[in-house]
Amino acid sequence: MGDGAKVRGRAGRARGTRGRDRPGQRAPGDTSGRGRSGRDRRLRGGERAVTSEATESGHRTGFVGIVGRPNVGKSTLLNKLVGEQVAIATPKPQTTRDRIRGIRTWDDWQAVFVDTPGIHEPRTRLNRYMVDLAVGTLAEVDLAYLLVDAPALIERQAKNDAENERIIGYVAEAKTPTFLLVNKIDMVKDKGLLLPMIERLAGLHAFAEVVPISARRGEGLEALLQLTRERLPEGPAMFDADELTDRPVRFLAAELVREQLIMQLGQELPYHAAVRVDAWEERPNGTVALYATIVVGRKSHKPIVVGRAGAKIKAIGQSSRLRIERFLERSVYLDLRVKVDEGWIDKPDALRELGYEE
Repeated sequence: MGDGAKVRGRAGRARGTRGRDRPGQRAPGDTSGRGRSGRDRRLRGGERAVTSEATESGHRTGFVGIVGRPNVGKSTLLNKLVGEQVAIATPKPQTTRDRIRGIRTWDDWQAVFVDTPGIHEPRTRLNRYMVDLAVGTLAEVDLAYLLVDAPALIERQAKNDAENERIIGYVAEAKTPTFLLVNKIDMVKDKGLLLPMIERLAGLHAFAEVVPISARRGEGLEALLQLTRERLPEGPAMFDADELTDRPVRFLAAELVREQLIMQLGQELPYHAAVRVDAWEERPNGTVALYATIVVGRKSHKPIVVGRAGAKIKAIGQSSRLRIERFLERSVYLDLRVKVDEGWIDKPDALRELGYEE
């Protein structure tokens, strides 16, 4: 499997192309789409062509954007809907920095679910890139899911209402049919508190549907999928039936390393760290050798990542390697280095090099 290989279901994961990322597939932060004969141009400002054959058969296909505040469960929902992990998900906010497209195919329809960064008040150039990406997605999809965190809305009503009202304003401006998804209902002990909260939000916008769910447990997702199918336009499938995402494995490997950075380091440092895959080699014995750089934004962060006698970066490397091996279903040699690039989150050239600027 080359570093630009398609990511398929486990039965077809070994298939792919060798070499670097193919045209239209940048890593680690590609937001330009797949370059796939123009068939998914809606996410790049174009229009999809619908064949008469597909229309007559009643096959449906479309893009579904997933938006909301940070840490409301968007990536968890994407992974549940696709059936495998295609986006990293952690308990910490702002884990997702890019659009991640997850694909699921049925006999008579196909959905391309688009996970987006959490919409928040941006304070850095990287944050602005993330928010612009999420807001821009609303106008480029056939259907949107606005995900809200039910326990947070109940416990911190005023603060969360204000933030969600701002996001609902973006939804209204985009004029895209939108489902309000009330997530984490399994964590609300007093279910009597759900209805007033739902009525309050539903009064702010004419949502196409309101669906209570638990993305973590999969509750309500079958009903959600049925409602989603009914809303998508008729058209041919845009991806092969066994494809899970349009992202190359190189990008996903870098994300799995970043996931471990987030999980194993303190609150502030992960937001000033990025991962760049420098080289990807396939050895004769079948092992994948992956060389990557962890870029941190302050000199004081490097010793934190490295740890005493290299203990922390060793732990990050070991857990990342296991995650990548599980994903690739192959042995992996992972070499991690740490580089300081002061203030990279506000430097256009650095962001562009890491794939965070178009």
